[in-house]
Amino acid sequence: MFGNTARASLALSLAAGLLLCAPALAGDDGYYGRQDGSDVDYAEVLGVEPNLRQVRVVVPRQECYEDTRYVDDGDGYRRDRPAAGPMILGGLLGAVVGHQFDRGRSRGMGTVAGAVIGTALGHDAAQRASDSQRCETRYDEHYESRVESYRVSYRYQGRIYHTTLPRDPGQQLRVRVAVTPEG
Repeated sequence: MFGNTARASLALSLAAGLLLCAPALAGDDGYYGRQDGSDVDYAEVLGVEPNLRQVRVVVPRQECYEDTRYVDDGDGYRRDRPAAGPMILGGLLGAVVGHQFDRGRSRGMGTVAGAVIGTALGHDAAQRASDSQRCETRYDEHYESRVESYRVSYRYQGRIYHTTLPRDPGQQLRVRVAVTPEG
């Protein structure tokens, strides 16, 4: 439909039109400043004071501990398991050890004490216990002061002004100046 020459001249015409319209599209005619009749200038910052706010900070931490649980029968009650075998074995071993310590000096009291201690240890060993590590999440809470905004005092053309800004402006503050005709 179009030849290469026609396409090139169409593209060149569009580019030239966009370049000529760019200031109008940007809202700046280059002479009067902004369209709302304002311009920008810089003011001297006299003082900056942060507005602080107390913020609650919650930090999670994990706390772990060893937990020994005895196995129940499924109904929520822990019952002693039959422990006759381990108790008898513990009593016999305890009696042998007690007899070795006694050596006949106290008429078998060492043998009896060893048997009683061995029986008790055998009973405890028969109960099914499980050790496991349990962890819980705990929360530590504290308050911090955080800067919410800044109160700024500045001087422009001999007059002092005050404003609140979201950031510290530094030594100079950019201000918008509007000039309107009187009358």
